[in-house]
Amino acid sequence: MNSPRPARRPAAVLFDCDGVLADSEPLVNRVIAADLTLRGWPMTPDAAGRTFLGTALPDMVPRIEAVVGALPADWMTLISHRVAAVMKEEVEPVSGAPEALQALASCGVPIAVASNSTRLELETKLHRLGFTSLFSGRVLSFEDVPRPKPWPDIYLAAALACAATPEDCVVVEDSLPGVRAGIAAGCRVLGFAKELACEQLEAEGAHPFTDMSQLPVLLGLGSD
Repeated sequence: MNSPRPARRPAAVLFDCDGVLADSEPLVNRVIAADLTLRGWPMTPDAAGRTFLGTALPDMVPRIEAVVGALPADWMTLISHRVAAVMKEEVEPVSGAPEALQALASCGVPIAVASNSTRLELETKLHRLGFTSLFSGRVLSFEDVPRPKPWPDIYLAAALACAATPEDCVVVEDSLPGVRAGIAAGCRVLGFAKELACEQLEAEGAHPFTDMSQLPVLLGLGSD
């Protein structure tokens, strides 16, 4: 699979967080798998990833309840706090992500982060990784919009936060719900093939790539 060709400079770059900036998906999967196993749905972290990659907590609930029955009313809050506690101590950046963000900042390209994580989880990850200031307040959780990914709401809001039209923005995603959200918003989507194969991302309309350090080049902001 060839990397996508460099494109014209985008008006803004809109990032997913888990699996794109933060190497957090194995940690989230560990928490979810442990919880569901205790509730009677035996699950490994790998299975949790395959089942829920890119899915917001509100969309996970009916799928889980179909297997284990009714969850406690505060289940989403409990899971969010458990995930945030793990992130605070363990999460590391995706290889090449810090350098890519710095390159974009140096070029003056507005950036935003738009995540299906809760606000608590998202802010905890960005703080630990030292990314918070790079986004200048343009940090959006699914809790900030009416509908989570795969609906386009969060990427439409992220483009607005960057004072850009969605058609002039590039979304960087690694999950199918995220790619679908970016495409539905009218953005160009680069699919980071880490958890999913290039072919899976491409089938949804993303331009796949496999090396985050190449992102500035793919955005037309540098050269090999």
